[in-house]
Amino acid sequence: MKKDLIICIAGAGSTYTPGIIQSILSRYEQFPVSEIRLYDVSQKRNHRTYVIVEYLTQRLNQSIKLVETTDPELAFTGVDYIFSQIRAGGLKMRELDEKIPLKHGLVGQETCGVGGFAYGMRSMVQFLDLVKDCITYAPDAWILNYTNPETIISEAVRRQFPSAKIINACDMAISISKTIADIYDYDHDGWVPTYYGLNHFGWFTEVYDKNLDKDVLPEIIKRAQQEGVWLNEGDDSWKETYVNLGRMIQYFPDSIPNNYLEYYLMGDEKVAKADPSYTRANYVMDNRDNYMENFYQAILTGSKKDLEAYSMENEIHGQYITDIAISLHCDLNQRFNLIVPNKGAIPNLRSDAVVEVPAYVSAKGVEPIALRHEISDFHKGLMEAQVASEKLWVDAFFEQSYLKALQAFTLNQTVPSMLVAKKVLDDLIEANKGYWPELK
Repeated sequence: MKKDLIICIAGAGSTYTPGIIQSILSRYEQFPVSEIRLYDVSQKRNHRTYVIVEYLTQRLNQSIKLVETTDPELAFTGVDYIFSQIRAGGLKMRELDEKIPLKHGLVGQETCGVGGFAYGMRSMVQFLDLVKDCITYAPDAWILNYTNPETIISEAVRRQFPSAKIINACDMAISISKTIADIYDYDHDGWVPTYYGLNHFGWFTEVYDKNLDKDVLPEIIKRAQQEGVWLNEGDDSWKETYVNLGRMIQYFPDSIPNNYLEYYLMGDEKVAKADPSYTRANYVMDNRDNYMENFYQAILTGSKKDLEAYSMENEIHGQYITDIAISLHCDLNQRFNLIVPNKGAIPNLRSDAVVEVPAYVSAKGVEPIALRHEISDFHKGLMEAQVASEKLWVDAFFEQSYLKALQAFTLNQTVPSMLVAKKVLDDLIEANKGYWPELK
């Protein structure tokens, strides 16, 4: 096993970077990193992260070489692993992704609906350039990708770089299962969940508990129906999301859905309750992003009293991607939910879909687990419409096709008609000038 690993965080200006790095450094015995390169197209945000991470490593008394750069050649040359979490357009464009659909009476969300498509188009432009740079400067490195929206990104990479060494992951499914375990007082470490779907669009259909030697999903569903699903921590919007998770279980008590399905199954209510002048993007800017900026300023001023109020938590987001990297590096063959080409993993879904299913990760890479049974017509129908819509959107990107883009929007399950589809598409094209390829 190689020691003195060099890793790069691509999109290091993200507020999640310090948590990822703390997760990595806390696992040094299994993942011996000696150098971390912080890479971002924004020098300002990248430097902010550098200052915070440097401070945290000193506070933790950990010695590590830390490099900040906006140069992809310097960032990637000689690295072993690349952790990618870029946000094309930043939070300001996320705000438009959310507010423009709401103006048309549609769900405004960063990864779901047409806002997610807008983000996906920007992400394809920048992420494919990133993958090209990774392959050019670090052909042997593994890319561990958190960049959203994941199924659109994965489909685009599959088409342009079919042999790229990339693992596409999302921490949402494990976050939901951990939260459910906490709410109903189970030991999550003993759980082996069966989850399938698309990214932010899936279901738990079994939760085998090794400690109890049984599937506990039926009793969780029963308790959710009787007690609801109440989140004790977090902001009000996430608490509402888990209340809605309980409501979805009430209507469809055969599985536990990914909570992002509220945007598809309860879209009219989500729109009615939304504030079109203040969306989730504004909340993130006012809270998480400001927290990181204030932490950065406190470090610059050197005020010990101010610094006592700040820390960057080792969250599930960082833990999950670190666990995947360690399973890959140490050949542990551990099980994760990953985003992969279907190829029969879901037997009655089109084989060229990009799906999120359980998979094992070893030194050889990813080995998806095929489901034992066909999925229900309800889940299949929802997924097939979403897959077709996403594939049309990726077609629109590669072909620069306005027609394919309009078809993708019309088919999107958050859009009621071709008339609305055209209006919101045209508004998003105008807002994304300079970010999207020109659609003809």
